[in-house]
Amino acid sequence: MTVARTADEMIGGMAPVIQPGDFVFATLDEARTGRLAALAVATCREEEGLSAILPVAVARREGLGADQPMRCITLTVHSALDGVGLTAAVAGALAGAGIPCNMVAGHHHDHVYVPSAMADEAVAVLMALQAGIASAG
Repeated sequence: MTVARTADEMIGGMAPVIQPGDFVFATLDEARTGRLAALAVATCREEEGLSAILPVAVARREGLGADQPMRCITLTVHSALDGVGLTAAVAGALAGAGIPCNMVAGHHHDHVYVPSAMADEAVAVLMALQAGIASAG
């Protein structure tokens, strides 16, 4: 798999895909960390505890807040970890459309979490951003 390094390569190849299911961001206390960390899509250790992105069903079962369901949009381009510009372009385009987002970078791909009700609109915005780069190149 070729690694995209420039902003134009990353944006032009991002090919956003909505992942199935709804997710929530939650903070796990020590009692829940061992049990739930393996069910999390992603985690981040913070001063307040272990932040986890969990499926809504898991969060509800555990009595964690599930009042802000999010959808995950994966940018399928293999973006370089030291690439510059993808996060700013994606967040800026979504902000311009009034869509909040939370970006999570994996080793191979970037993932954009948006409110569930806005996921289709967010993909349309990202596809337009990608098309703009493709037509400019």
